[in-house]
Amino acid sequence: MQFECKVNEIIALGNQGGAGNLVICEVLKIHISEAIIDEKGAIIQEKLDLVARLGGNWYSRANVGLFEVPKPLTTLGIGVDAIPDFIKNSGLFSGNDLGLLANVAALPSPEEVVIFVKENFELKAVLSADEPIKQLQLALRYLHSNEVESAWKVLLAQ
Repeated sequence: MQFECKVNEIIALGNQGGAGNLVICEVLKIHISEAIIDEKGAIIQEKLDLVARLGGNWYSRANVGLFEVPKPLTTLGIGVDAIPDFIKNSGLFSGNDLGLLANVAALPSPEEVVIFVKENFELKAVLSADEPIKQLQLALRYLHSNEVESAWKVLLAQ
């Protein structure tokens, strides 16, 4: 993907070592390779291979650490404040993980959690071992597989 731009303004961000410039441009034209477009005409984010400029000689390839936080289209998520403290304070969940958990429109019902537990042998074993850390770790595995609802069911299981 390439952008043809016209520079509108360059703003100096200081005069000390490490200071840079903010370049404000107007995009005139975008060139997109067919290789990064799916059958619906949307960009396949994982194929972009974006590069981020860091400090010194360091750069980062964005596609190595890509993750998605789906946005609800019609409702707001429950929010981070609604996440129980035992999850937030566990030290296992990153800010991004908590953002995924906070982005659900509603928590699974107790009935949904019970059904999930009955059908999930691994979760049953973790619950019977009475090791809360393993329950959190299992939820985190579901979360990292983009199975947010299942992660919540694991976290709410008793």
